[in-house]
Amino acid sequence: MREASFVKQNKEKWIAFETSLQNNIKINPDTLASYYIQLTNDLSYAQTYYPESKTLAYLNSLASQAHQKIYITKKETSNKIVSFWKYEFPLFFKQYHKTLLYTFLFFMAAVVIGAVSTLNDDSFVRLILGDAYVNMTIENIEKGEPMAVYKSSGEIGMFLGITINNIRVGIFAFAMGILFSVGTIYVLFSNGIMLGAFITFFYNHGVLEKTSTVWLHGTIEISVIVIAGCAGLVMGNSFLFPKTYSRRVSFMKGAKDGLKIIVSTFPFFIIAGFIEGFITRYGDNMHWVISYSIILASVALISYYYIFYPILLNRKLKLN
Repeated sequence: MREASFVKQNKEKWIAFETSLQNNIKINPDTLASYYIQLTNDLSYAQTYYPESKTLAYLNSLASQAHQKIYITKKETSNKIVSFWKYEFPLFFKQYHKTLLYTFLFFMAAVVIGAVSTLNDDSFVRLILGDAYVNMTIENIEKGEPMAVYKSSGEIGMFLGITINNIRVGIFAFAMGILFSVGTIYVLFSNGIMLGAFITFFYNHGVLEKTSTVWLHGTIEISVIVIAGCAGLVMGNSFLFPKTYSRRVSFMKGAKDGLKIIVSTFPFFIIAGFIEGFITRYGDNMHWVISYSIILASVALISYYYIFYPILLNRKLKLN
């Protein structure tokens, strides 16, 4: 984009923001945060395409004024972490809702493939989950404790082990996006196949209802693996489809955006690990009302933060 076109496209927004700052007009904290995020995005673009220009100098000055305004506003938190979770990430993530939808649909297609394959071939589940796990689970089913595996180790040890492993899987799904998105697709496909085979394995043995115990932690765990896959596709697709950017600049932007997404999953992986380590082990003896309340609360939490809240916040601030 030519510099003149860039200025023409954004100058009204900049002038309005500058006027508000200079005249000390009271700005809603949410609006102020959104203006600042847009401004820093414009500044980053100008630094890439218009170095040493008057536009860049102006945006640097305006960003400095905005920064000071934000950090002296009493209603605005000085904690950057809180700001990231409350404003920056939700506002930013809405642009990738379509990518998240495609990621989810691909993952679900893999789940269906895993389920159908297991229904039609008893040996398929052994290929996917391994003989040791399958044999152990069959023994547990015969003993009347199909989910005994979740009681096999201490609570704290399981919590830490599961959490670290899940974060590792999430980071791996993101990092594999560097292979032109193919790597991330492979990770999603393999995890989807595994989930489909797992659920159908319990169905084949007549204990499908017992999988509700797994969904106590699995609802969040599986959801954030899909979101991590979205992060990988954001990075990989930025190289494959650079649009108006150079391929290098597009990839750098995609990698940065993907990293933001993967960082957002860490607290949810911790929550899932906590549930698996401390709560899932009691799932067989838990009243169904409590069990399904946890599952529904997990669905609501993920859906709200990654889907509904970004939409509502963008509408509130009249963005996108």
